[in-house]
Amino acid sequence: MLTKRDPYINMLRATIAAFSAGLGGADAVSVLPFTLARGLPDRFARRIARNTQLILLTESNLARVIDPAAGSGGIEDLTEQLCRAAWVLFQDIERAGGAAAALEQDLMQKKVAIVRRERQAALARRADTLIGTNDFPDLDEAAVSVLDVAPVAAAAPRASIHLDPLRPIRLAEPFERLRDASDLLLAQTGARPKIFLANLGTPAGFTPRATFAKNFFEAGGIAAMSNDGFASRDSMITAFKSSGASLACLCASDDVYKRDAATAAKALADAGALHLYCAGHPGHLGTNWRQPVSGR
Repeated sequence: MLTKRDPYINMLRATIAAFSAGLGGADAVSVLPFTLARGLPDRFARRIARNTQLILLTESNLARVIDPAAGSGGIEDLTEQLCRAAWVLFQDIERAGGAAAALEQDLMQKKVAIVRRERQAALARRADTLIGTNDFPDLDEAAVSVLDVAPVAAAAPRASIHLDPLRPIRLAEPFERLRDASDLLLAQTGARPKIFLANLGTPAGFTPRATFAKNFFEAGGIAAMSNDGFASRDSMITAFKSSGASLACLCASDDVYKRDAATAAKALADAGALHLYCAGHPGHLGTNWRQPVSGR
């Protein structure tokens, strides 16, 4: 669950995980340091991890709450579903001949792979959210410290074991690779990939979609160049040319799209935009908007 990007949010993730484990009746909890995905945690990260569980125990008095979910129909129903699903899985393992046999037959690996693909797809579509990674990214985030220690290679598996391993992953990794590529380009050229947000209409009209577009593109390391809107079409084109961007994204309300989107798109294309996006769902106008403009 840990992320490399915006790692301070991992403190919140760890707190929620420890809180949930405690209320769920866990006998022992170990909070992971918030910089673990970046490298070997330093003293500060280890101290925060230790203090997270101490605060929950001694200041929040989490351990003194008896059956905190008592009477909650939602929690009891979820618990029932989990128990039934776990029992079915245990029966599948027993029918396969036990845990070792189930692993050799790829029973567990296939089940894990299905869930992994579902979760990765949900994150790719941003149906599921990782704050700081695929939503509300910070391209100018401050660096964190980790200890400079060379990684230790994992021991080779025994030759007598033949099975597909259950490899640990972090769901944030695909987005982190995009951000790494953006950082590399910034280091090499002094600039990230960027996109110009062509905000049309009033701030009240375009802000929701401009915010969505900014989060969408910056999650992939593309800096979104936003603005407060424009008094005229000419001022928008002047701002686009001054931005140095070759990509543009229209952001406006549905009513403004119906009135101005086509002409604004053509003006941006004539000004040199190589690719145009539109934040929102175009509905029945989508077919016309997808037609090439100015021969592009």
